[in-house]
Amino acid sequence: MTFVVTDVCIKCKYTDCVEVCPVDCFYEGENMLVINPDECIDCGVCEPECPIEAILPDSDARADKWLALNREYSTGPWPNITKTKPGLPDADAHKTEEGKFEKYFSPNPGQGD
Repeated sequence: MTFVVTDVCIKCKYTDCVEVCPVDCFYEGENMLVINPDECIDCGVCEPECPIEAILPDSDARADKWLALNREYSTGPWPNITKTKPGLPDADAHKTEEGKFEKYFSPNPGQGD
């Protein structure tokens, strides 16, 4: 089992989860984070740290469509992130918004550490 980041993270990109990850399996895109499912050790410490509940175990049916996206972007174009950064400037305005993937997803990489 692994954990995945869902579209809830898009346009928010809070990094509270990154700091607690013991295996540094988070990767940073321009406007969201993902977890490398092959590096995740299923410890679960990241899930309660996310202030907007964007992280789910892959056993949750809502996580199904996000597993492939997490794998694709964590094993290729996006850099590893291990340190906490501020959320995006307008994060609070977007944290409960629906349909963020279709509206805002960016395949562009973030800055990493």
